[in-house]
Amino acid sequence: MSENDALDKDPWNVLRRFTRARIALGRAGNSLPTAPLLEFNLAHAQARDAVHHPLDVDALHAQLHAQGFSTLDVHSAAPDREHYLRRPDLGRRLSEASRAALAQLPAQPSDVLFVIGDGLSAFAASKQAVPLLQAIHPKLASWTIGPVVVARQARVALGDEIGELLGAKIVVMLIGERPGLSSPDSLGIYITYAPKTGCSDAQRNCISNVRPEGLDYQQAAHKLHYLLTQARKLELTGVGLKDDSDELLASAPINPAVSGDSA
Repeated sequence: MSENDALDKDPWNVLRRFTRARIALGRAGNSLPTAPLLEFNLAHAQARDAVHHPLDVDALHAQLHAQGFSTLDVHSAAPDREHYLRRPDLGRRLSEASRAALAQLPAQPSDVLFVIGDGLSAFAASKQAVPLLQAIHPKLASWTIGPVVVARQARVALGDEIGELLGAKIVVMLIGERPGLSSPDSLGIYITYAPKTGCSDAQRNCISNVRPEGLDYQQAAHKLHYLLTQARKLELTGVGLKDDSDELLASAPINPAVSGDSA
């Protein structure tokens, strides 16, 4: 008897078309069927790879230059991946060399500064950051945009110190999110008004799950533009700034691929 013959179908199977979460996988005896088990093992391996895979900095700079962006390169105080994972505090501040290099640059205050950080998924930074910048850039024609900063071994708060040193009114950190078992390449966006060392997460706004299978680039750019515009108007971000951008999309077509990823 083949496994297909012994497979017990799950009555929830019809619901699988609405989510990538692992539901209605069926049973083969007292275990999972072979195919879902192998898919789980693959997803787990991809998530581990996403955490440990190094960011291809040269390729990212080349992509940004090809789109007309000027760039800077920095490194956190975490010297390598092992320290980054074991010491989150080191990923929240610049290395001495990077801090000194930024401090020596001529003052060029900007309305908004974008930082691309590897975070917990260099895959996300490599795949999603440049297309997102392409989508948001035309919406910021009246804004002064600073050089795009590529940051290695970065945590979210690293953008605060970078923004402070470069005199940015708002810093936008594009960073690889913690991989899920169906999303090893999900990008997070963190917006902070008046960035400075010591800002708390309550002073930021976040847009999550940016990737073609989640919140696509155009929708993410719409939300980001709304939050940037309101941040500049209200001179704040965080708990005092609510994301009401969905109301502006009420008449727009809905992307059926957009869903929360709770796997």
